[in-house]
Amino acid sequence: MSHYHAVVWLDHSEAHVMHISPDDVEKSVVHPARPHQHLHAKSGVVGTGRKGEDQAYYHAVAHALEGAQEILIVGPAQAKLQFVKHIHVHDHGLVDKIIGVETVDHPSDGQLVAYARKYFLTKDQLLGQP
Repeated sequence: MSHYHAVVWLDHSEAHVMHISPDDVEKSVVHPARPHQHLHAKSGVVGTGRKGEDQAYYHAVAHALEGAQEILIVGPAQAKLQFVKHIHVHDHGLVDKIIGVETVDHPSDGQLVAYARKYFLTKDQLLGQP
């Protein structure tokens, strides 16, 4: 993909990846191999009772972001933070491309693109970039 900017909205059940430019959007949706896997603690289980993060899912999301030079990561809860941790450990090529991590509830795809365009425009204006 040839777009400079990308935004990804994710939770534990899906990720919406948008490569955006002022006039175009390329969208993909990534789902984990084991959908609806709950990561909550289970009572009566030795240890934390918590299932591990789905690293294959996060790797697929990282792969969908390839080609972007600036990446905004958003989502409603902890998945976005777990994804950032995954990138730091497993997908080092994306680390320096992350320009922001924001909490965003459940926007439509159109709302997500509008939010990202505004975010990137504001960032570029603050840094004096064209």
